[in-house]
Amino acid sequence: MTGVTATGIAIDRTTAASPDAVFAALSEADAFAHWFGGPDVEVPADRLVFTAEPGAPWSATMVLPDGNTIDWAGRFVRVEPPHAFSFTLTDQPGADALADAVPVTVTIVPADGGAALHMTQETPGFPEEQKAATLEGWQLFFDEILKLAEAR
Repeated sequence: MTGVTATGIAIDRTTAASPDAVFAALSEADAFAHWFGGPDVEVPADRLVFTAEPGAPWSATMVLPDGNTIDWAGRFVRVEPPHAFSFTLTDQPGADALADAVPVTVTIVPADGGAALHMTQETPGFPEEQKAATLEGWQLFFDEILKLAEAR
């Protein structure tokens, strides 16, 4: 089910790409820099710390089309190729903020010669409008993730 849930958002997608290709598109730094933010946002390599290992911190800066920036941070929680990838994220980086980062979980299973993905993100305290915007943003991210995976 794709949509707003009782605890956050969920997205279900299928692709002709293999689970390995999808996992690589999610978890490799250069791919992340491409998809995080969608097609119109830049994530400069010199402002990206991203080594997908359980417990490792990550951080990134999105440069928006108008030149404004958003800093992100989190920690990798589960990195089990090619089936499970989860991390936390916050747009309020800092030592205290990481404790409040929200979990994002993606599971990938083989399906019809390709892969099926299920993603969830918790949205504690988000108003309905923010939940809808978060879902819309992740839909754009997944468009890019699947393009990368299918090109591999």
